[in-house]
Amino acid sequence: MPALALPSPEDMFDEAACGLMTTDTGGRILRANRTILAWLGYTEADMTAGMRLQDLLSVGGRVFHQTHCAPLLQLQGSVSEVQVDLVRKDRSRAPALLNIARRRAGVGFVDQVAIFIANDRRAYERELLRARAAAEAALAAQSGAEARLREANQQLSLADRRKDEFLATLAHELRNPLAPMRSGADLLKMTMSGNAPHQRIVDMFDRQLRQMSHLVDDLMEVARISQGKLVLRLEPVCLREIVQAAVADLQTQIGAAGHALTLALPATPLTVRGDPTRLTQMLVNLLTNACKYTPPGGRIALELREDDGAAVIAISDSGIGIPSEALESVFEMFSQLEPALKRAHGGLGIGLALVKGLVELHQGSVRAASAGPGQGSTFTVRLPLAHQAASAAHGEQAPRTATPLRVLVVDDNRDAAEMLTAVLDLNGYRTAVAHCGEQATGYLRAHRAQACILDIGLPDIDGYELARRIRAMPLEKQPVLIALTGWGQPSDVDAAIAAGFDHHLSKPVEFAAVQRLLDGLEAA
Repeated sequence: MPALALPSPEDMFDEAACGLMTTDTGGRILRANRTILAWLGYTEADMTAGMRLQDLLSVGGRVFHQTHCAPLLQLQGSVSEVQVDLVRKDRSRAPALLNIARRRAGVGFVDQVAIFIANDRRAYERELLRARAAAEAALAAQSGAEARLREANQQLSLADRRKDEFLATLAHELRNPLAPMRSGADLLKMTMSGNAPHQRIVDMFDRQLRQMSHLVDDLMEVARISQGKLVLRLEPVCLREIVQAAVADLQTQIGAAGHALTLALPATPLTVRGDPTRLTQMLVNLLTNACKYTPPGGRIALELREDDGAAVIAISDSGIGIPSEALESVFEMFSQLEPALKRAHGGLGIGLALVKGLVELHQGSVRAASAGPGQGSTFTVRLPLAHQAASAAHGEQAPRTATPLRVLVVDDNRDAAEMLTAVLDLNGYRTAVAHCGEQATGYLRAHRAQACILDIGLPDIDGYELARRIRAMPLEKQPVLIALTGWGQPSDVDAAIAAGFDHHLSKPVEFAAVQRLLDGLEAA
């Protein structure tokens, strides 16, 4: 009996009783047998010229392939008995079953596809209906979630607006009592001799009032603070004075712990351009940190020096020290050294992070150094020096004109008005007071004033309307209008300028700021 001639593997592929094809993992057809070509009416050149398996499927079949077949192939490497409609070249449809297996080919993978013509479409249709129902349910759930998200965003926006309004009102209410206190402190400093017995108390009151005023101002910028957009109030600052103020603030704490504090300050003033309150806050945090982690009776040293065009502040202590691996992380938010966790006064771990942020806002740098646990630590701050000439005129008054300026103060807070006029009188200005808009306009009709310092919250008309009425008056010469108010948001400044004000100052204001504006005027 003659031996049977077995077909070659190539013939077995081409003449198989089912459709066979090979695709890449994206579905692009690499090879197709004659069976599937005959079923669908394509040539091999048609299929291998960029056609994908998905292109042979109906729209529903493509969706099913994307949502079911592709994930299963990725997950388990095969899918079996998938019912689909194949689209022939003449656009007619042929129900079919697909089996797909993913196989390694060299350095990659290919998909081997077996295709059988099928007549029972009910299971496939049911699967499509289930897929459609699931998609519709997911879409409905997504729409509901988006609606809830929009509602939540609206509620958050409303809460945020109410928060801003509350903080603005709170800041305004706090600024009003601070204003006469600020003027009173300025008046005490002007009338008190340098060796007065209560000089230290007045200086302390002045420092703390400055700190509180700054904190109240920060209420207006709480959103910027939370976003890392803290606004500095830059001016020429003598670092010797900042160091002395910070040490004075912590003198009681240092003395209570029995620490020996040594200061090394240069004879020549070192001036930087910075925010005095924030620089004081930075130094207070560093000194507090040294006190906190130095045992009773330990040593703390603060050195201020110049080095290569920079001011250097080095604070050293004989405290618990810092492990070498923690020298960088101590500046991270909520960072805590392990021994500090056992201390009742360990703190929240934000002090050094705040120091780093404040120093960098001043274009400076800070670093920590330590020989290790129990060896103490040193924190070194470098700040760029400003031109020394910037501070040379600090505290000097501008030359006065021969005729004193006449200034009208308009404020319904009688304490604030009286204290401000007392300071103005002491400095040689001629003053008048009005407590409402009607009194102010009546005064200006009868008297000439070179400047008007107006509150915004008045009992009859607000300061904006008063400014507009003054600008409309047929005066021989219009006065300079200065808004002095507890409303200090950027929108308030814009509103003041739009109403006709020349300047805007937020309560409480140091008299020096008012004086700088007044001394630029010429008395008639």
